[in-house]
Amino acid sequence: MKKFIDLVSDCCATVPELMPWDLEEKRAANPDLLIVDVREPYEFEAMHIEGSLNVPRGILESACEWDYEETEPELVQAREREVVLVCRSGYRSLLSGLNMQQMGYGHVYSLKTGLRGWKDYEQPLVGRDGAPVDLDEADEYFTPKLRPEQRKPAV
Repeated sequence: MKKFIDLVSDCCATVPELMPWDLEEKRAANPDLLIVDVREPYEFEAMHIEGSLNVPRGILESACEWDYEETEPELVQAREREVVLVCRSGYRSLLSGLNMQQMGYGHVYSLKTGLRGWKDYEQPLVGRDGAPVDLDEADEYFTPKLRPEQRKPAV
């Protein structure tokens, strides 16, 4: 039986990862670069990379195809574009990247370290209204908050 982290690790062999400074360089060099944030809408509204497209992982595959309620035309037409997937930590984006590759996307990358790493590299984030997010507030947001029942039971 595989665990979540095993599934993520398997994707590393196929989906190339970019560090935040690599994404910064790609954005400067390629104005056609598409950044897709695969987090849930409430996460995206809290903070995201300006100009990124929110397509939650749960609807990603249908958003990549025509004729679905979830269809995102810009994403459907991006099979030959460079697409960088982002999430909170870089795990959901890796899983998403594997599916997109299987669907014919030829230039898919995952942001290693996710938006946490982007913020740690002191790159800008914006909120729902497009206003810049204070990076100190982002520190608090990105700090994991596990409830006791989410922790592995002691043996």
